[in-house]
Amino acid sequence: MDLTLFQKPQVNLGRSTPGRMCLVSICAMMAILQSSLSGNDKWNSLFIALAAVAGTVGTELLFNLRDRYYSIKDGSALASALILTLLLPNQINPLYAFLGGVFAMAVLKHSFGGLGSNWINPAAGAWLFIRSAWPVAFNQSLEGGDLSRLAASVEGGLQDSMGSPLALLMINGWSNMPLDDMVSSFFNNTIFDFTGSFLPQGYLSLLSSSGPGIIADRGLLFLLLGTVLIAASQCFRFWAPAAFLFGFSLLVRIYGALPFGGPLWNGDVIFALFSGGTMAAAFILLTDPATGPRSMPGHAVFISLCVLFTFLFRYQGLDPYGAVTAVLLGNALVPLIRRTENACYYERRRRS
Repeated sequence: MDLTLFQKPQVNLGRSTPGRMCLVSICAMMAILQSSLSGNDKWNSLFIALAAVAGTVGTELLFNLRDRYYSIKDGSALASALILTLLLPNQINPLYAFLGGVFAMAVLKHSFGGLGSNWINPAAGAWLFIRSAWPVAFNQSLEGGDLSRLAASVEGGLQDSMGSPLALLMINGWSNMPLDDMVSSFFNNTIFDFTGSFLPQGYLSLLSSSGPGIIADRGLLFLLLGTVLIAASQCFRFWAPAAFLFGFSLLVRIYGALPFGGPLWNGDVIFALFSGGTMAAAFILLTDPATGPRSMPGHAVFISLCVLFTFLFRYQGLDPYGAVTAVLLGNALVPLIRRTENACYYERRRRS
C-alpha cells in the first residue's frame, strides 16, 4: 500500500475542502463586517476585503484557464483573500491587498503545485510579502493603534510596577468604551462579588477596538463567534488551537510582565490573547491542514515551536503581530518535521 507522505490532501478531516473553506470564509467575513462598522473605519475594511478577493479570485481564474481545471470551486481563493484581510491594517490602501492576493495565488499556491502543495499558508505569506515590500505604508497604517503605542512606550523606557500593558496604554491616553465600564461594573457587583474576584476595566474594549489595527483585532468579538462555528463543525483538530493558547498563556503568565516592568507570574494573559492577531493565528492559520504535520507527535512539536516563537517575537522582539510570524516560521520547519515523521512512522510501517 502506498503511504507517500506528500500526497494531497495532506490531512483528511471530517469536512470536505469546499465545506471547510466556506466556514472559514464566513468566520472571517463576520470579523471584517464588525471592523467595517467600528470606529471611523468608513467601510475601508470591506474595501480591503473586496480588493483581496479580486486579487486571489482573478489570479485563480487565470491559472484555471491555463490548466483547464476549475479549482476555484473549492473556495480556497476566497478563503485566502478573507484571511489575508483579517491580517491587514484597516487603514492600509486596498491596492496592497490586491497585490497580496495576486502573490498568494500565483507564487505561494500555484507555483508549488496548487492547493495542498503550498509550504506556507498563502494568506499569511501574502501578509509577510506586503509587510516586507511596503514597510512604511504598513507601519503608517497602524500608527495610533493600541499595540503600536504600547511598543513605542516600552521602547521609550516606560514601565508599570505591575507589568500591566493596559496601564501603559492608559498613561498614553487610551480609554475604555462606556459600555466596557458598565458591563465590568455589573459583573463585579454581581457574579464576581460572590467569588471574591474582580474583572479590571478595559478588557471588554479589546473585543471591539475602534482605533487603527489589524482587522482581526478590530473584529475580535465576531471572530470569536465564528471560531465557535467552525470548531463545532469539526473543521480542524480542536486540541491544536487549545494547546497553542494554553502554552502561550502559560509563558505569558510567567514571563509576560517582565518587559513592562512587572514581576514573574504576573503576565496579562487576557491582553495577550485578545490582541496581536493571536486568535486568528490559533484558529485559522495554525489549523491549516496543508501546512502542518500529519501525526499527533508531529503536531505537538509544531505547536510547541509556534508557542515559543510567538512568545519570543511578541515579548522579546516587541513584534505586536508575532503570532502570525511565528506560524510562518513554524510552516517553514514543517518539512523537517514531516521528514522525521516519514522515517519514524510511515517507512517503518511500510517495512513491516
